[in-house]
Amino acid sequence: MNKTRVLAGMRSSGRLHLGNYLGAAKGMIALQNKNNNECFYMVADLHTMTTPFDKKTIRAQSIDVILDYLAAGLDPNKSTIFIQSEVPEHIELSFYFSTVVSLAKMTHLPTFKEKVRENPDFVSIALVNYPVLMAADILIYKAELVPVGIDQEPHLEVARDIAKKMNGTFGTNFPEPKRFTTKGEYIPSLTGEGKMSKSIEGSYILLTDNYEQIKSRLAKVPTDSGRGNKIPESGGVAVLFKAVEIFEGKEKAEEYKKAYLGKGIQYKNLKENLAKAIYSELKPIQEKRKKLEKNTDYVEQILVSGAQKARTEAQKTISEVRSKLGLNPSGVLS
Repeated sequence: MNKTRVLAGMRSSGRLHLGNYLGAAKGMIALQNKNNNECFYMVADLHTMTTPFDKKTIRAQSIDVILDYLAAGLDPNKSTIFIQSEVPEHIELSFYFSTVVSLAKMTHLPTFKEKVRENPDFVSIALVNYPVLMAADILIYKAELVPVGIDQEPHLEVARDIAKKMNGTFGTNFPEPKRFTTKGEYIPSLTGEGKMSKSIEGSYILLTDNYEQIKSRLAKVPTDSGRGNKIPESGGVAVLFKAVEIFEGKEKAEEYKKAYLGKGIQYKNLKENLAKAIYSELKPIQEKRKKLEKNTDYVEQILVSGAQKARTEAQKTISEVRSKLGLNPSGVLS
């Protein structure tokens, strides 16, 4: 049976928050558990270097991401798990791809303009090349499905354009990858505005937070009097109702909403019960993570094995591309 290849990249930004878990990790776990999928999951540390980074922590942050995903349920027996920089073929392929992409197109991407606004003093060639490297990440494994958010669609369009140009110009056989929406839950920022993000203080709950930390974070979610004529569709109260639905069930959420329209609700009780429910789901993940932290050799073994498997597949593609470009397929002098 021909399996569908899946590539997902996790930015090496340290420990994961609830939004990462619900929106990404759960979907990735579901994909790996389908027999017709072959999943490659990497920590994209090279992409992290396209914006300001700390050389002293980047490796440790990559390991933190790996630990959280393993604790959440990624299985090295079902998925190839590795760190991007440990498969240098990605960089080689991105250079070959850069020969068929114009600078004008890269600098006109909305994602590039956004990063320039965020870091006007850190506009590097690596940042411009971000979508080309992302295309290499995907196409080096000839992945067909990429589970990413809608904000990454412009980058996937670049990957599809590159695949078409390489196939049409040089006779390669790259697939045109598609964005795949996993059935993960979306949980907004605890501030009531935007999505949960570690770059915004008060916005998130970490997977490693204990009950008291979770309770403290929820206590700061903005609320109202606890009573109204209409269920809020945005803001802190809407966030709480959404979280209750995810962690305590729709029936409980409806119970709170009914009370909100009637006798009113006490947010202190709601938040404490919600904190218990969230911690109850995270506790097994945290216990597994603690075991993994003590078994560093096992984690390193997963990464070494994953990088070796990824490199084996990547080298096949590099050899094919070098041959099509008129270069020595092996890349070394005989």
